[in-house]
Amino acid sequence: MSGNGSGIPAKRPNERLGSWFRRSGWSKGELARQVNRRARQLGAHHISTDTSRVRRWLDGEQPREPIPRILSELFSERFGSVVGIEDLGLRSAPQSAAVSGIDLPWAGAQTVALINEFSRSDLMLGRRGFLGTSLAMSAGPGLIEPMQRWLVPSPPGGGTPAGARLTVPSQSRGETRRLTGLSGPELEQLEESTAQFRRWDAVSGGGLRRKAVVGQLHEVTDLLQETQPEEVRGRLFRITAELSELAGWMSYDIGLQPTAQKYFVLALHAAKEAGDRPLGAYVLSKMSRQMIHLGRAEDALELIHLAQYGSRGRATARTQSMLYALEGRAYATMGQVPRCHRAVRMAQEAFGDITSGEEEPDWIRFFSEAELNAENAHSYRDLAYVAGRSPAYLARARPLMERAVELFARECAENATGGHQRSYALNLIGMATVHLMEREPEACAAQTAEAVNLARRLRSERVNNRLRKTWATARRDYGKVPEIAALTERLAVEFPEGEASRAV
Repeated sequence: MSGNGSGIPAKRPNERLGSWFRRSGWSKGELARQVNRRARQLGAHHISTDTSRVRRWLDGEQPREPIPRILSELFSERFGSVVGIEDLGLRSAPQSAAVSGIDLPWAGAQTVALINEFSRSDLMLGRRGFLGTSLAMSAGPGLIEPMQRWLVPSPPGGGTPAGARLTVPSQSRGETRRLTGLSGPELEQLEESTAQFRRWDAVSGGGLRRKAVVGQLHEVTDLLQETQPEEVRGRLFRITAELSELAGWMSYDIGLQPTAQKYFVLALHAAKEAGDRPLGAYVLSKMSRQMIHLGRAEDALELIHLAQYGSRGRATARTQSMLYALEGRAYATMGQVPRCHRAVRMAQEAFGDITSGEEEPDWIRFFSEAELNAENAHSYRDLAYVAGRSPAYLARARPLMERAVELFARECAENATGGHQRSYALNLIGMATVHLMEREPEACAAQTAEAVNLARRLRSERVNNRLRKTWATARRDYGKVPEIAALTERLAVEFPEGEASRAV
């Protein structure tokens, strides 16, 4: 037996971790700094990693939680695809049902219990940094197959009968309250607060009020533990689904990818309990967008097709248009040109079918003409990228992106509440990438400078990361152009590389 002279087998180098580490291009010191930075962001201030600790991990030492989860997130973001803990040759500690896995029971009582526990853990443990790093991303069949059960009718007796009591213990008082049901005005207040949270997110980004949304979600699941009439129960599950989706979207916006996915999955469960297929399709669209972000276009397409199938005959024209546009994004990422063209065309046709008097839920009202142009512009921009800066696809992308930027600028200027500031910033950056691909560095710098002005007022890692990624390319290709050099100096101060370097 090989050993170290004491009878204890010697550790074997962690070849899997070493392989990912070498491909990342990071030094041991840089990886240590990124681990420490992420830990501080999550509140895990006890973590203090250095180069010698990284060396020991590469030599085979197994780090304690939450380090494996932090490393999984860092490498996933570096490579733009899911890199699991096991892929790194590491082990993770077992987690409770509420904070691990996505293959969950499709029944009302369990859904309420899981959302209640997960939101409570987010509020309490998230402050110390152990929630976001206690989760792992799911992808491939492990993600798609459980989501397909969204369409399967619940077995008789599998859900919670109308007016029945949900036996979920109250975590705050150790006992369960008994109510006779909420009044109409109280439900309307909950629905309006959800809509207000959504508006705040569009204006300020996900980092400002995420915990407020999670707190509201936890309170609503407390209400679902009470005896409620069937109509009230349905509305509460719909509010729960919307809040859980919004908590996921805000988590996604600030870079907490596993936490975001968990909230999306729980939102889909709640939408099923509410019997709201279009809302469930909307949740699946957010999951699809996250998969595009993580380089899993095939998974994104599966999720969008599941959303389209599940909401067929029930979704409004605006919702259908949004789903087609996102389908186009997935096809563009995969380089499937004819299917991308078709999806873009269908998105435009469905948008043309919108009638002014049609009643629509608040969650889909964001999908304006500006959003439609933005999605389709990004599809053609992505096709151009896949095809090596194809002039034909850039010629399609440019007018759509210009129109999106124009419409977002007008909306933000005219809207008393601020409008969709984050979408405006993201599309300014998108316009900058088009200029960059067309070899117009001065125009790229002008658009990026406008985006920087907006980004300073937002709390959105997604916006910041797209700025850094776009500017890294601009600096590499046109670093000596005066406008590029001047803005590089500004970005070095306002958006330093050391703060974050997550790919989009």
